[in-house]
Formats: sequence, C-alpha cells, structure tokens
Amino acid sequence: MKNVFAVLTVTLLLAAPLSAGPDAKVHADVVYGHKMGVALTFDALLPAEQNGTAVLFMVSGGWFSRWSDPHQIVAGERGRAGAVGELLGDGYAVFMVRHGSAPLFKVPDAVADVRRAVRYIRLNADDFAIDPDRMGVFGGSAGGHLSLMLGNASDEGNAGSKDPIEQTGNRVAAVVAYFPPVDPQGITGPNDRFPALDFDPAKAADISPVLFVSEDDPPTLLIHGDQDQLVPISNSERIKAAFDEANVTSKLIVIEGAAHGFRGEDGERAESALVAWFDEHLGVSAEWFRESGQPAISKSSPSGLR
Repeated sequence: MKNVFAVLTVTLLLAAPLSAGPDAKVHADVVYGHKMGVALTFDALLPAEQNGTAVLFMVSGGWFSRWSDPHQIVAGERGRAGAVGELLGDGYAVFMVRHGSAPLFKVPDAVADVRRAVRYIRLNADDFAIDPDRMGVFGGSAGGHLSLMLGNASDEGNAGSKDPIEQTGNRVAAVVAYFPPVDPQGITGPNDRFPALDFDPAKAADISPVLFVSEDDPPTLLIHGDQDQLVPISNSERIKAAFDEANVTSKLIVIEGAAHGFRGEDGERAESALVAWFDEHLGVSAEWFRESGQPAISKSSPSGLR
C-alpha cells in the first residue's frame, strides 16, 4: 500500500501548477484520456503574459513519445527550450502532447490520441485562457506526420457521442511540419526500427495526410533537408504539390545540406521560420497587447478541467 500512496502523491503533485521561473507556469501531466489502463497526458506551459493563442507540440519520434521534464524545458536547461522557448516568449501557450507509444501502440493509435488531445484542449480553452480557433500544431518526423493529420484530416466532433470531449471538434488553425512522412502506404508491416508501423496495411490510407488535402486545410509550413535519407524530401515536395493544387496556403523551406534533424544554424533557421509562421497565421503577440494598452490574458491555474 505504501507504494500505491507514493504514486498517488507524485501524480497529484505533477498535476498541480508548478512555477517554472518568473515567466511561465507549468501544468504537468494533464490527463486527456485513458486506454488499456494507460493515462494519456500533456504538459501545458503558460507564459506570464498570454496572447490568447496556443501551439501544440507533438512529442513524437518514430511514433514514440519520450517524456522530458517540462520545467527544464521552460527554463531552457540543457538547451531544451528551442522553438518552445521562442513561442513562450511571444506569449503563446504551448502544449507538449504525448500519445500512446510503440511498440504497444501503432501509428493509427497515435493519430487517434492526438486528435483527442486537441478536442480536450479546445473544450477546456477558457481554463487555459486561449482562443480555441487560434491553435497551431507542430512536430518533426513522426510528430510532423501527426501535425499534418491534424491539419488535413480534422472533423467537427461526434455530436452523438456521450463523451463531451468526443463531441468537440479537433481543427487547428496553422501547421508546421519538419521532415514529415506523408504516406505510410507501402511501408507498414514488421519493422524492427519503427515497430509503430507494424499494423494492418489496409489502415494505412486512413492515416496518410497527403490523401486528405482539401481546400479548407489550414496554412501549412514544411521544412525539410535536401540530404534527408530517412524521410526523403520527396515527402514534403509531394504534399506541397497537393496543397498547391487545392489552393491551400503553404510554403516549403528546403535547408541545403541538412539531413534528418536540424542542428546549429539550420535549427535556428527552422525555429525562426516556425515562429514567424505562427505569428502570421495565428494572431498577435504579447508585445501587441502591451503597445495597444489592452490587458494581456494571464491565468495561474486551470480549473474545472474535464
């Protein structure tokens, strides 16, 4: 029994809003769903001066969600802040979304999870002091794939569901995807390196974002290295052509000489482009609130979360 109570204590502490320095609040391990006895969680990072917008970061590599201490991320320790730190500095709320990971859960499961996360955040938008219609999403590689699925294959929710979360739509207003795979058809099946791809090939079309491009998709930025051998740049080129054909606002930035993953100046260039894209397509910054004389939104603790 002692161990059980210890787990409960840790869980309650992580769910409480903890200070992460003077500039942000961290609401760690917010539970947005359960499956097979496993909690699905995200971390909400709320800057001291919010601009009403939010960006969801898909924490996924190989469709595996690795946990990192959100307090260290906010504090910028070990160089972890990156684009998240830039967004927080501009007044965006940032949500670090984790999904059920491989090898137990596969790509279709991850897609379903992140859709539910968007629904949960939209349903509880007031508690996080954000506008549900000004939410963006970004991620790299598998996280980029999930971001594109949220942008291209969203819905308005299931009005017939008894679950208020499932009744809520999962649309996002802007997308940034680094080196994303856009069509898993033909690469599903047993895979030692990426066990999340070991699922029924008949389901692959349902999670192929390139097949869901339509004229109502949100503005989407793609960033890809031309020396990427893991996820070739042809992936981004293919979906960019589909966006162009559907008259979707989109842009492809090619980083010459970059492989899978950006570092140094390449990483800084990608981060700057990401922040600029969200600034352009999601709305104003905290600086705008200060200059306009309007009070910035600031909340210290979400309450009544569903």
